[in-house]
Amino acid sequence: MHIAVTTRFLLPGNQLEGLGRYTFETLSHLVRQHPECTFHFLFDRPYDPRYLLGPNVVPHVLLPPARHPLLMLAWYEGAVAWWLRRHRPAVLLSPEAFTVLGTRVPRVLVVHDLSYLHRPHDVAGLMQRYYTYFMPRFIRAATQLVAVSETTRLDVAEQFGLPAARIRVAYNAPAAHFRPQPPARQVAVRAQFSQGQPYFLFVGALQPRKNLENLLIAFGLFKAAGAAGSAPARAAAVQLLIVGREAWRAGPIFEAYQALTPAVRAAVHFTGRVSEEELSGLYAAALATVYVPFFEGFGLPVVEAQASGCPVITSNLSSLPEVAGGAGGALLCNPHQPPAIAAALTQLSQDAALRARLQAAGLANAARFSWARSAEVLWQAVQAALK
Repeated sequence: MHIAVTTRFLLPGNQLEGLGRYTFETLSHLVRQHPECTFHFLFDRPYDPRYLLGPNVVPHVLLPPARHPLLMLAWYEGAVAWWLRRHRPAVLLSPEAFTVLGTRVPRVLVVHDLSYLHRPHDVAGLMQRYYTYFMPRFIRAATQLVAVSETTRLDVAEQFGLPAARIRVAYNAPAAHFRPQPPARQVAVRAQFSQGQPYFLFVGALQPRKNLENLLIAFGLFKAAGAAGSAPARAAAVQLLIVGREAWRAGPIFEAYQALTPAVRAAVHFTGRVSEEELSGLYAAALATVYVPFFEGFGLPVVEAQASGCPVITSNLSSLPEVAGGAGGALLCNPHQPPAIAAALTQLSQDAALRARLQAAGLANAARFSWARSAEVLWQAVQAALK
């Protein structure tokens, strides 16, 4: 059986984020689990050979490179639609939330979130119009729908008037290298990244939905409260590491950073992207991971941190309580309220028993998620599409 897969988020030379990570991990398992199938990977630019995940993978480069909405339209409805007409695979699997309208090939579509509906002001104008026009049509055209969380499944069902039972759930999961690290490795990580001091960690692209402005304000409040409270030495030492690339509309983030006092600014470090090996160490050595976005379809840093034995502070909105395992698995707070975030920072920094409890609960929660199981769900959707 021949299965076509849109793989334009498997970018060469980059650390994989969100959609690319989901594509890579689920396909790695699907390709191994089904050697009887030929998987045709459809790239929009020259590909990295590491993405040829098995001898049953055939790569195809279809132009143009699609990063602008108009080029995305040309790629999906032009190049990919033409390829499908010519080769007629049994199924088209689209793990990145975009698919082809102009084809009769059965389509399996993975929906990651509907943030364009819930926070439209966070998306650039032309891209927002692309989502608004195409997403309802993609969802109606798909033979089988998959969501990345129960929250997203119910959201898609409600927004588009679909029976929730029609939508499968194939979660994200932490990669195998995210695991607790020995004390010596943690000491080395702190020496490299935080001047040997304890630190809070944020991981994600620098863009409005990730709520870094409020996190920076909260960190300033945490520092001020520590200076005036009973444990000033602890608060004075704690750093904040912000790991991730500058994505879009990041200007207000740096304005919030500049508004901090010089002493607090000195404790904030923008690392940019780091390697996967460095990231696994950063999670494991952190005092806590603080991930408080306004909206998520899943929230992968939460389970990556938990799998690394790192306590988590996260938002009490959208999918994040579900993914974190509820209030028992993480400290939940209102992302719109910097004082609430600051209170959680103070609580985690001062309560060693709470940190130990969240470490144990987080490890148990992260074990719920498996890329292998998610790949099996995608395979079930492929089989259902064929019928």
